[in-house]
Amino acid sequence: MQRPAFSAVAELLKPITWFPPMWAFGCGVVASGLPAEGRWPLIIAGVLLAGPFVCATSQAVNDWFDRHVDAINEPQRPIPSGRMPGQWGLYIAVIWTLLSLLLAWQLGRAGFLAAVFGLLLAWAYSAPPLRLKRNGWWGNAACGLCYEGLAWITGAAVMAMGQWPDGRSVALALAYSLGAHGIMTLNDFKSIEGDRQMGIDSLPVMLGVSGAAWVACIVMVAPQVVVALLLWHWGQGWHGLGVAGLLLVQLLLMKRFLALPRERATWYSANGVTLYVLGMLLSAFALRAATT
Repeated sequence: MQRPAFSAVAELLKPITWFPPMWAFGCGVVASGLPAEGRWPLIIAGVLLAGPFVCATSQAVNDWFDRHVDAINEPQRPIPSGRMPGQWGLYIAVIWTLLSLLLAWQLGRAGFLAAVFGLLLAWAYSAPPLRLKRNGWWGNAACGLCYEGLAWITGAAVMAMGQWPDGRSVALALAYSLGAHGIMTLNDFKSIEGDRQMGIDSLPVMLGVSGAAWVACIVMVAPQVVVALLLWHWGQGWHGLGVAGLLLVQLLLMKRFLALPRERATWYSANGVTLYVLGMLLSAFALRAATT
């Protein structure tokens, strides 16, 4: 049986998408307030689990079950282009799922359960019968929770040797998960034609380009306002002002994005989202300062 080239496998797993959950895991580590000494093997394993394993699995699963949509939107992708022959896309998705579980087992009960939940979300997002991505509200919520909140909480739990994180850490993780819903919407602008033809109700399909752009911005802004206020309430006013400052710059970028949302979605993803994740790290350091 013909096997795919290594380059096709790497493209299928989309390394560029690994950054958000790896970053969020790191934020959870910082927010825990616990020293890294003696925990570096767990931290490294957790970062690898969040990115090259669980996130990569979600990309493989999505590419396999989206192969007909990609044939319209991105025919150059490994599966529709034929560079990933036969059912190799599915085989890799299953293999990476098992490898992820094997690595997660080394992180203790908390890390393993978090990985199981993340992998279930990854399959539920793309695979029938649930295929959550058929509805932009549910699908983007699942992605935001998996990529940001779950990874953050896992990082904090691994640092605490399996104990549930502080309630403030969970609150920040959930807030940034909600904001990530908007980030996921930005990614949907590039696939409107295929989504519409294949019956996938992404927000740009349901609400139109302008409506989806406004929703994405509002959903990203609101949680950051809440985070800034929470940090102020917790006695970390300077950190809260920092988050607010980063948000102000995002608002300026959003004004330009909203003028031509479809054409500038990728541009905003590269610039505005960078400021968003910097705010995540700043809020994690604020929580660390509040707990030490």
